[in-house]
Amino acid sequence: MSAHILFLTGHLAREPLERVLADMGDAGFRWTVHDLGLQVAALMTADMIRRRLRDTFGAERIVVPGRCRGDLDELSRELGVPVERGPDELMDLPEFFGRKRRAPQLERHDVLVFAELTEAPRMEVAAIVEAARLLAADGADVIDLGCLPQTAFPHLAESVQALRAQGLRVSVDSQDPAELARGARAGADYLLSLHLDTLDLAFECDAVPVLVPTPGGGLDSLLRAMERLDARSRAYFADPILDPIPFGFAESLVRYHELRRRAPQAPLLMGTGNISELVEADTAGMHALLLGLMAELRIGALLTTQVSPHCRSAVREIDYARRLMWAARELRSLPKGLGDGLLGLHHRKPFVHDEAQIREFAQAVRDPNFRIQVSAQGIHVYNRDGIRNGTDPFDFWPGLGVEDDAAHAFYLGVELARAQIAWQLGKRYAQDEALRWGCMGPPQRDEQKAYCAPGPTRGDARKEPA
Repeated sequence: MSAHILFLTGHLAREPLERVLADMGDAGFRWTVHDLGLQVAALMTADMIRRRLRDTFGAERIVVPGRCRGDLDELSRELGVPVERGPDELMDLPEFFGRKRRAPQLERHDVLVFAELTEAPRMEVAAIVEAARLLAADGADVIDLGCLPQTAFPHLAESVQALRAQGLRVSVDSQDPAELARGARAGADYLLSLHLDTLDLAFECDAVPVLVPTPGGGLDSLLRAMERLDARSRAYFADPILDPIPFGFAESLVRYHELRRRAPQAPLLMGTGNISELVEADTAGMHALLLGLMAELRIGALLTTQVSPHCRSAVREIDYARRLMWAARELRSLPKGLGDGLLGLHHRKPFVHDEAQIREFAQAVRDPNFRIQVSAQGIHVYNRDGIRNGTDPFDFWPGLGVEDDAAHAFYLGVELARAQIAWQLGKRYAQDEALRWGCMGPPQRDEQKAYCAPGPTRGDARKEPA
């Protein structure tokens, strides 16, 4: 008979753990999952298991979360059953048992992304179409033409029609009802941002309005506008407005939560630019957090901008985050181990080998080709003549012996610079491959051009050892 393994876990991870085990099929063992009565499995300790586990369910082996602390050898003796740590991440469990990990599917989502062209009135129609094409390629579903106060937009209708001719959905965002009306007549799909004082326009056209509170009217004014449209069975999105940090951000989060409580089925929209644009910090984490909040509150639309240079990849990040958070919610799983597209600066497992393993690889090399690897201790460069370690590419130069080979020196310079960046940030480095920046960088080509000369720097000899 196959072995019986008991898996200990917590409330949040129980269903995802059972799903991963079920997906493994005939894994060569029978399994039982037991919730030890704590919320987060990673907080489990040996003492907690000792106090709470009353039944080992006839298991011949017990597997606990990888981050479980305490003396498991002593616990094994007390329970009479071997207790061992599994992987840190639940999604790595198949690999722990020698099975190929099933890649999570991140194809589905339920968030409509509006990407605003904030300078549209100052752009020519051709430039608007080209910018819209790039935003759509990054994941935007609707191109928002942002109108500017006291700025003429004579080509508004032409711009709407040009975008529609490209098969794109279009929204018009203005505080001027006349501009909104012109956009609607030209074929705009959505109008931003209507409130009680301008709501009549919603009944004069087919465009779907995005509702906001009346200036000074608060959440109640937004609810009254929603009620008027509900009474006429008109579609809309409601946006209670996300305020910037530290000028009302926390209160605005409460406002979204309260609106969802009072209108459980209403379609909501969140504008994220007040956070991403107005905080000088990398935006991938912001978008992960905001899309996670949207997944919890079932907010089905998002308006973003890419104005500040540090927001240049906002749409790509949001597109990935909406898929990641949809998967986490539907799988009832924490958004860990589902995908690393939002890990632009770091990697969850940056160093494949430790220094001792790399030294073993170096001892087996019998040719002059240089191999470059990175561990937590730094950069390692080796060939048949020995191994050199360091953290600064310039420290390697005197001992490499490539002064008379410009192409070889150039190649090593490029690779050592990549290796240094990877070591400094905690990123995965693989020789001859460009560093990957997740959604923060441009889409990776399938193959990277290798800048190297014929001879000892060419071919598989440079590759990282298996």
